[in-house]
Amino acid sequence: MKLSILKCHGSGNDFILIDETIAGNDAIQDETRARLTKALCNREDGVGSDGILFYQSTESADCRMRMFNPDGSEAEMCGNGLRCIGRYCSERSMKPAVTVETMKAILPVRRGKQIFAGIETFEAGIGPVSLLPESLPMNVDSGFFIDEIIEDLSSSLKFTAISVPNPHIVTIVSDIDEAFVAQCGDKANHLSLFPKGVNVSFAKPLGENRIFVVTYERGVGITYSCGTAMSASAYVSVLQGISEADQLLSVYNKGGMVECDVSDRKGNIILKGNATFVYEATIEVKDDCGSIEHQYKSNVRLDEISAYGTLQDYAKSILEKTA
Repeated sequence: MKLSILKCHGSGNDFILIDETIAGNDAIQDETRARLTKALCNREDGVGSDGILFYQSTESADCRMRMFNPDGSEAEMCGNGLRCIGRYCSERSMKPAVTVETMKAILPVRRGKQIFAGIETFEAGIGPVSLLPESLPMNVDSGFFIDEIIEDLSSSLKFTAISVPNPHIVTIVSDIDEAFVAQCGDKANHLSLFPKGVNVSFAKPLGENRIFVVTYERGVGITYSCGTAMSASAYVSVLQGISEADQLLSVYNKGGMVECDVSDRKGNIILKGNATFVYEATIEVKDDCGSIEHQYKSNVRLDEISAYGTLQDYAKSILEKTA
């Protein structure tokens, strides 16, 4: 089976976008979707990515997004992926603003003011947002879980639980040890406390309404960034008075930076950032969808790659100054 794919990324969080509305790509069977995802996301034997974005048609919105993690599990939402899907839909429909159906909600995406020179920037509504533990779900008796210790993870760190709608726990720290983030993330995803798993983020305040976030993504591990995690971390930083709600919050990550607005009147978090297209390709997948036979690259977007490299250099310089 031959598939046409688009490699893309949001803040270095990279995806393979498969448009199931075009000829050839419409033969994907739902029962083989997880196996196909595992094969394509494999960075040694596949294309390599943090997940697959399946672009589908729907009567409820301009398009539908289904996002699968490298382990074959399906995520409720993906903030970085939403911007990439939104851009793809916007350019196909020639509309500056579109709506995207996700597992839990229909969310708006629109082309926005460039976050950095030469960067294709899109603004996505992230939600629904909830501080109720059962929305993650999280097995606790309290009405909210805000700035509380989880003994199985740490005797000193305090976490806040929030769904956006992906499940997240966020802790505010003065310094970040990535190895410890990975350790906590792995532990959290083996606790009965989180029956469907959880994304774990460490957020470091940088001053001037800026934070740095490192996330262990459920089903993935440590990634360059996670859109819903950055949104959740921004929300928590405002909730705890570290950042101001009436100003854009700059969120830095290993892959670059985004901006978050948590004062949206509709209750969503507005996530603003790049939606970079890297290349298109045609790949040949074996009939069982378990492996790739050939990959053909074409139309590499060198201008977009170069522009994002400049943004990454800028973000790195900010982090070095605030280290």
